[in-house]
Amino acid sequence: MLAEIKGLNEECGVFGVWGHEDAAQLTYYGLHSLQHRGQEGAGMVLTDGEKLTGVKGEGLVMEVFTAERMKEVSGKGSIGHVRYATAGGGGYENVQPLLFHFQNESMALAHNGNLINATQLKAQLESQGSIFQTSSDTEVVAHLIRRSGFTSLKDRVKNALSLVKGAYAFLFMGEKQLILARDPYGLRPLSLGMIGDAYVIASETCALDLVGARFVRDIEPGELVVITDEGITSEFFAVANKRAMCAMEYVYFSRPDSDIDGINVHTARKNLGKKLAAEALIEADVVTGVPDSSISAAIGYAEAAGIPYEMGLIKNRYIGRTFIQPSQALREQGVKMKLSPVRGVVEGKRVIMVDDSIVRGTTSRRIVRMLKEAGATEVHVVISSPPIKNPCFYGIDTSTREELIAAQLSVEEIREMIEADSLTFLSVEGMVEAIGRPDAGETGGQCLACFTGKYPTEIYEALEKQPTPIS
Repeated sequence: MLAEIKGLNEECGVFGVWGHEDAAQLTYYGLHSLQHRGQEGAGMVLTDGEKLTGVKGEGLVMEVFTAERMKEVSGKGSIGHVRYATAGGGGYENVQPLLFHFQNESMALAHNGNLINATQLKAQLESQGSIFQTSSDTEVVAHLIRRSGFTSLKDRVKNALSLVKGAYAFLFMGEKQLILARDPYGLRPLSLGMIGDAYVIASETCALDLVGARFVRDIEPGELVVITDEGITSEFFAVANKRAMCAMEYVYFSRPDSDIDGINVHTARKNLGKKLAAEALIEADVVTGVPDSSISAAIGYAEAAGIPYEMGLIKNRYIGRTFIQPSQALREQGVKMKLSPVRGVVEGKRVIMVDDSIVRGTTSRRIVRMLKEAGATEVHVVISSPPIKNPCFYGIDTSTREELIAAQLSVEEIREMIEADSLTFLSVEGMVEAIGRPDAGETGGQCLACFTGKYPTEIYEALEKQPTPIS
């Protein structure tokens, strides 16, 4: 997927530690467990209580944090980040956490999400003398914090957050404190855990589990949490709006072993598959899922349909997600290298292929062809989400509307394009019911904008709104 707001859009993972002597090592392992959220760059910044030091680079976690480079950082507090580059947003300078050294203090920040009024804010800041070193929307927040007239870092962060709009889970760190913030809609996930007396923060609970942290709670929408050696305090910097957790966290992004806002991702995906079978029961011999994010849904479909689930596609574990490759050419080559059909499973069989989404259709077409080349007599594609017809402005790297195949073609035309014998998408209502969030309302407390076009916030770039004045 390519960004609608070029160069400012990113889907990432954040991780933080406070009060642990092995903060650097914990951050390494935590980021490794979040690697699925970004493979283009990684970084961490640590504090020893007196100064901030950082290591970052382009590439995978294990490539960036070599044994030699890990000797450069130490401390009891840390924040870390994994990211992937969008069009115009790559390069070393955009790898987070961003680290700033001022005359009397230092500050680091890491961000998962997207600020929809960043372009206007950046233009205002530049007109007032700010000089930007990156093309990341995250740097806008750093300038807002620095220009604030408040004394404490907490108050400056609160002031900056009052000016930005969009989706975010932020980690801010000074020499003596760690600050967490989640946007008023809760569009991006952020969880808090503990190891002994030390605090651990992560985009997904799978990272807490990996480092042996006990899950405490999710950071609430609109909440600001400050962690110091004296303990933890919490307040709300904004009135929490109607919850709008990104539905794609359940469908695709998060690991199956994570709990997002209290709902296990594997269970949610399995329920998506069951609901899909209820809406579209197809006569077939085997059900298979596209690894990895569609396996849970495929198991659910097979269980509900009474059709055997088989491993009809094998993933090469040493190839990254095609979704987050930086160019279409690399994505298409990646599909060929990434998946292999299991001829002994699909040959002579009517196959139901479960996938989580169709964006451009090129990946789906290649997989359908592979299954048929391996001898499948029929390939029926069922998708455990509705058609993606609208771009995302909140940090998921979805395409422009012109590049989204469901915005251009009917379901039948998409079926012909991907060469499937049938194609079925899950309904919006079925998805909301299957995920089963307890929130009231037709959205089930989720952002469904990429499916419905109903955005929970104003879209400044799209609607050409005037930005909020900087004070």
